[in-house]
Amino acid sequence: MSDPVPVAVVGAGHMGRHHVRKYAALPQARLVAVVDLDEARARQAAEPHGARWLTDIADLPDEVVAVSIATPTVTHLEVARPLIEAGKHVLIEKPLADSLEAARTIAGLARSRGVIVAVGHTERFNPVVAAVQRLGVRPKFVETQRVSPFPFRAADVGVVLDMMIHDIDIVLHLVHDQVEKVDAVGVNVLSRHEDIANVRLAFAHGAVANLTASRLALKTERRLRVFSERAYVSLDYHHRRGIAITLDQNLDILRIAREHGLEDLSQAAGMDFGKLVHVEPLAIADADPLETELRTFLECVQRGSTPPVSAEDGVAAVEVAERIMAAIRRHAWDGHPSGRVGLEADIVGRQLEQREL
Repeated sequence: MSDPVPVAVVGAGHMGRHHVRKYAALPQARLVAVVDLDEARARQAAEPHGARWLTDIADLPDEVVAVSIATPTVTHLEVARPLIEAGKHVLIEKPLADSLEAARTIAGLARSRGVIVAVGHTERFNPVVAAVQRLGVRPKFVETQRVSPFPFRAADVGVVLDMMIHDIDIVLHLVHDQVEKVDAVGVNVLSRHEDIANVRLAFAHGAVANLTASRLALKTERRLRVFSERAYVSLDYHHRRGIAITLDQNLDILRIAREHGLEDLSQAAGMDFGKLVHVEPLAIADADPLETELRTFLECVQRGSTPPVSAEDGVAAVEVAERIMAAIRRHAWDGHPSGRVGLEADIVGRQLEQREL
């Protein structure tokens, strides 16, 4: 067994504290330090685990090999650059960066320095996603829904980068194709950025995905539905359950029609559809996605292998996210002749300006 990896966590906020707690419990890790601009917060996170607390990443001990970055998205490049240049392997909380340019810069730095960069798309490690992959479903249509109450800690970015980014990554991973067309609409209600968004992605080889995200709901829901030519899979991330409905391997619609003297399927109204398909609950392992993510990251550091969610995957997700946000900004609310486009706040602002005139 390899020696534990000396690790540090930068950012002792909501997600950073989870990283600290998980690392402290993992046998593959040795928590060395916690860094946060707020010394009291860094100390509060580090002290119970016997780790050092710091306010500057420049003070990180040389022994640290791997670092989790759980700072606000807009700071990811600023924080990651000196760590990567110092040869530290990093796991960066999702999204990789707040812009495609910054994301590509991080990926380029990692390649040039030969270090591992993993991206915290935790849903990739959710047991429900692993269940879908075991079925070998080739998606033709994907539908995702991710809604929750407003997370005030993430107001620096909109719902696309805050929440939908998880589903963008999952859809890209499952469909494994180039996005050809993006249609999107978004509205901001509580923040400067979009708080609700609905997106339709069309892929090069015909697959389509419909993604909805909202941070204005009264409860949390996270669902994924995948449709293929021979199967339908419905997953509930939040409650970790799902079902798979597949066509019976022996099903021959034409033979059934002949045996019953049917001229078309509309005459089969009395047949039991349940006998034509196979319905089964998905076997979902009892695993903690974040713990699995961090353990996998440490194993990649020990082996020098590419992480399941690489910097390139992070770049791909941010690229699609940018295209979605651009489509939101282009949306014409009253048709193209009106000239009113963008977020609802922009529309309201223009109305107020017109009234003042």
